[in-house]
Amino acid sequence: MTPPAFDAHSATSYSEGPPRQVPGYSSLHRMVSLLLAERTPPEGRVLVLGAGGGQELKALAEAHPGWSFDGVDPSPEMLRLAKEMVGQHASRIRLHEGCIEDAPEGPFDAATSILTFHFIPYDQRLATPKQLRRRLRDGAPIVLVHLSFPQIEPERSLWIARHVAFGLSNGTDPARAERARQAIGSTLTILSPEEEVTMLGEAGFSNVSLFYAGLSIKGWVASAKQP
Repeated sequence: MTPPAFDAHSATSYSEGPPRQVPGYSSLHRMVSLLLAERTPPEGRVLVLGAGGGQELKALAEAHPGWSFDGVDPSPEMLRLAKEMVGQHASRIRLHEGCIEDAPEGPFDAATSILTFHFIPYDQRLATPKQLRRRLRDGAPIVLVHLSFPQIEPERSLWIARHVAFGLSNGTDPARAERARQAIGSTLTILSPEEEVTMLGEAGFSNVSLFYAGLSIKGWVASAKQP
């Protein structure tokens, strides 16, 4: 997985972005927590791909005091922020610099990846969920949330415009909003919702369900296939 270019300044300002750009962000981590808890044991081990920043780790650790976590992220600056964010929960969290190939083998009882998959190049998009599946116990839940919308015009351009408009209405700096428009239009890897579901099936997941749709951002919960 090729990491995004998060320097020290970008990493520090990253936490300001999701609340302004992701509809319902204040409730998203709570939804993820509830979905994982349906099938994750009280002493479960959870893999978090794209753990930089630490918001996801902090929310899950606070909600589930018996869980332990392995967080993976390619950016050392983002991992530094994660270490600061998790605070008193640090003893239950191990952070790893790298991509999915650098994650511990597990087996894990659950996995999640929030606002990460659209950074993964297209030629690695199937390999990444396959690597996640290989590290999960049979039947374990996974939650994924990232950009996903139709890739056929004119719908594609309309969804990009809606994403930018939401951020602007929430106080996003216009220059930052324009950078987001350019990235979504030409840099990030974005699949249609139908392609996402198909790819998860090919990677070894079943019972794929859409649980979240906030304009251009979608979220799915699925299970590692039983043999």
